Amino acid sequence: MDPVRNPYAPGAGQRPPELAGRDRELRQFEVVLERVARGRPERSMIVTGLRGVGKTVLLNAFRSMAIQRLWGTGKIEARPDQSIRRPVASALHRAVRELAPRHRAPDRIDAFLGVLKAFAQAGEEPSGASKARAHRWQPGIDVPAARGRADSGDLEIDLTELFVDAASVATDVGAGIALFVDEMQDVPADDVSALCAACHELSQVGGPLIVVGAGLPHLPAVLSASKSYSERLFRYARIDRLDRESADHALLAPAEREEVTFTQDALDALYGAADGYPYFVQAYAKVVWDVAPGSPITADDIKVAAPEAESELAVGFFGSRYERATPAERDYMRAMAMLGDDPVPTAAVAEELGRKPSSLSPARDGLIKKGLIYSAERGMIAFTVPHFGTFLRSQPG
Repeated sequence: MDPVRNPYAPGAGQRPPELAGRDRELRQFEVVLERVARGRPERSMIVTGLRGVGKTVLLNAFRSMAIQRLWGTGKIEARPDQSIRRPVASALHRAVRELAPRHRAPDRIDAFLGVLKAFAQAGEEPSGASKARAHRWQPGIDVPAARGRADSGDLEIDLTELFVDAASVATDVGAGIALFVDEMQDVPADDVSALCAACHELSQVGGPLIVVGAGLPHLPAVLSASKSYSERLFRYARIDRLDRESADHALLAPAEREEVTFTQDALDALYGAADGYPYFVQAYAKVVWDVAPGSPITADDIKVAAPEAESELAVGFFGSRYERATPAERDYMRAMAMLGDDPVPTAAVAEELGRKPSSLSPARDGLIKKGLIYSAERGMIAFTVPHFGTFLRSQPG
């Protein structure tokens, strides 16, 4: 069929043509927005799940919903060993710029921007070389940095003051601000603590600013380790593979808009191949469309397309991650794979490799830092990528 008309879109964070199976989460966020708009107490929201289940897509959908309500929004992607100070400053700068045209007092906006500039400049140099104020952050803010507000150099104090001031600006225009944080499990531990403290303060004063995070399944544990009250601070939504009805809808709805459909056998085969994971659904469907001679797409078309789809996944989805690992880390992952696809005890991995558990700590910690595995619970580990064990077992030793 015509590849130009191919509606399927496998990509990192790329919205699929049909956002299927996420109605519950979208309704939950609609409630959050509505309650905040009415001045009701509401928690910020955290979305968790494995790679490829659509966390970033859902985060972007939430952001679109906030924008439709004329909220100010900003988004950051956390990175290991990088403070969130400047990314948050940039994100809130964008959010307040969206609100500024509706504010009746330009001086009030300028005052906030002065605080924002001071906040960004209060952090250390990226190299860690020196004190705070030697560097002059240049975000395009023409007002001078304020003094005595959000500029102490203590991120917990500064972030709390910045959030409170940003929420006050939003209150002035009868709107809210939403800060979206992707890969939230990578926020450094001290910064996670500061972020939780700032959200806690906002929840007590009722400020219309929410933080919406997305991350791997162990993110709730990361938050809980930083502040004991974090489980009460956020509304958690765990997303996983699509059920059969939703997976079929994700395939059929965009195809039918192009006057194409699938036989039931084809849908059965695609669900078996993709296992309901949204990224895999898009990846298989895109190749199937390109190889199928016409509508309806049949199970035979799936058989022809499957090897090519699997080859693309092996290189782009699995292989690119595998290549990031050191030889020792690869040995560790292969041992995990040999033990099955469920979370496995770290002691069992050590036994599989014939090593002492303590000697494997560097490999395990390196894989966690690279986002390839996570600690499902104390003493247990699992792959962050669905079907990664199957991929590893298929590779030559």
